Amino acid sequence: MYKIAVAGTGYVGLVAGVCFAEVGHQVTCVDIDEKKVNTMKSGTSPIYEAGLESLMQKNYATGKINYTTDYRLAYKDADAIFIGVGTPEQHDGSANLSYIATVARQIAESIEKDCLVVVKSTVPVGTNDKVEQFIQDFLVHDVRVEVASNPEFLAQGSAVHDTLHAERIVIGTESKWAEELLMKIYEPFNLPIVSVNRRSAEMIKYASNDFLALKISYMNDIANLCELVGADIEDVAIGMSFDKRIGSKFLNAGIGYGGSCFPKDTKALEYIAKQHGYELRTVKAAIDVNNDQKTMLYKKASKRLITFNGLKVAILGLTFKPGTDDLREAASLENVPFLLEQGADIYAFDPVGANNFAKIYPEGANRKGKITYVERIEDALIGANVCFIFTEWGEVKSVSPETYKQLMRTPLVYDGRNIYSNVEMKAVGVEYHSIGREPATRSELKESKKLDLQAVRS
Repeated sequence: MYKIAVAGTGYVGLVAGVCFAEVGHQVTCVDIDEKKVNTMKSGTSPIYEAGLESLMQKNYATGKINYTTDYRLAYKDADAIFIGVGTPEQHDGSANLSYIATVARQIAESIEKDCLVVVKSTVPVGTNDKVEQFIQDFLVHDVRVEVASNPEFLAQGSAVHDTLHAERIVIGTESKWAEELLMKIYEPFNLPIVSVNRRSAEMIKYASNDFLALKISYMNDIANLCELVGADIEDVAIGMSFDKRIGSKFLNAGIGYGGSCFPKDTKALEYIAKQHGYELRTVKAAIDVNNDQKTMLYKKASKRLITFNGLKVAILGLTFKPGTDDLREAASLENVPFLLEQGADIYAFDPVGANNFAKIYPEGANRKGKITYVERIEDALIGANVCFIFTEWGEVKSVSPETYKQLMRTPLVYDGRNIYSNVEMKAVGVEYHSIGREPATRSELKESKKLDLQAVRS
């Protein structure tokens, strides 16, 4: 087993560190925030992620993992240092590599033995070449140091499972020494390893994420056309899913993708292409479709209502997806400002994301409207004039159609995740609007034989 240091304790770094400890390595996670470090030592995860906290407590108790702000101590005798710090999007769409550079210099000034530096952060193609040169430029001791690429492919909400049971591990190296060391580190995971050069590994990450983003935007584009021509996107998706070349995943229409990866990575790859004099037209189209899709519900509701001023608006779900408290690029962040500017009285529910959202939009008066955070869905719905569903939390999916009819003053529901049946909502008297589906008057004809995409493919 190896002595591993992990720089950064966000989704990438913390999950990687805990999983390395879980398979037997000795791990030290480094973060600049002392309060955050103390929180992790107490057994509390700074992020909401299924299964993470219990593994943190287990491996800290056995001494397999530790947390510190002392990077010199953590790095000086590590066999490998994994970099998992953020590479946030800049105004022009490029990736901000300042955190990578800071860690690289700290490593160069701290390591006292041969060491492999492994970049897990998503970085533009060619970045690892620069990181290796940067470390060499500031290297203090006469030791061997190489940089490898090891992009992550975890999904928030299932990050621990995705790491321990990955479909593949991608490593990018430039020497046999680096390749063999990284393979030995991952050997306890017993997972397929794809070994390529550094630049190919960097590109695999972008190409994979952007392909999935393309698939989502394509289905949303088709969904919008379905509404115009009278087709049903769920039926279309079922028909497509039986084609093995297409598959059944990422065919669900909705109000667009969000999170820390797809939005940032599509823009970053588009920027990289432009820097090389090439236009990635497909990726640009995915970005454009997604930007428009996020406010699709607001636009629909604006055509139906004269104004939102003085109306009680229920919002169910604030995070970009269920299973996480992450708000990055969430549809709620696009729609709430419009509603507040219109003077809406918002009552918002989210089982884990409300506190983070309140940091952006504090409870009470905001702009011309106001916002209240509730712990019960019923409190959001009572007396509401309109309801928006932005996140398909289990708590939201469990609300019956009858509940909307009984609690809302005007049972008007705009569902961005296609949770409910058009027919069932109409049957109880709810005016229901979703994405890319036939109105109840048409879908009633075939409701008895309608198939659920997930059931068909399971």
